[in-house]
Amino acid sequence: MDIKALLTTPVIWFLIGLVFLLLELIVPGLVIVFFGVGAWITALSCVFFDIDINIQILIFTVSSVLSLALLRNYLKRRFFKEDTNQEGSLDEEFIGKTAIVKTPIKPGIQGKVSFKGTQWEAESDQSIDEGTRVRITGKDSIILKVEPLKMEE
Repeated sequence: MDIKALLTTPVIWFLIGLVFLLLELIVPGLVIVFFGVGAWITALSCVFFDIDINIQILIFTVSSVLSLALLRNYLKRRFFKEDTNQEGSLDEEFIGKTAIVKTPIKPGIQGKVSFKGTQWEAESDQSIDEGTRVRITGKDSIILKVEPLKMEE
């Protein structure tokens, strides 16, 4: 069997589309796949119509850009659930929880607290002695803002 007989224009466009789809697996971002879709639309056009290379490139370009513009955001929302409030959910993991002071904290001088088995840098507007239970009121990067628990808590 002659390989040239197999490499017709629609087959070439199909293979180009397959390469784009495989590249999407290597380079994530949900962009390259639409060029694969454009190549496959061009392959289908070549099956049904006898068109020259200029029209094929035009079909490829237009269908790729249109599918990218019209479908990318929809498919990203559908298949890749993005947590737009990731910072807020991280804050919820800390704020309001209690920790224990490991090294004294003074206004303007950071100390350390133990929270979830890890020691964290902490700061407070008040002096807090070692061993005191504190409530986490905020977080600035990796520094926790704390206040001492009141006696009834």
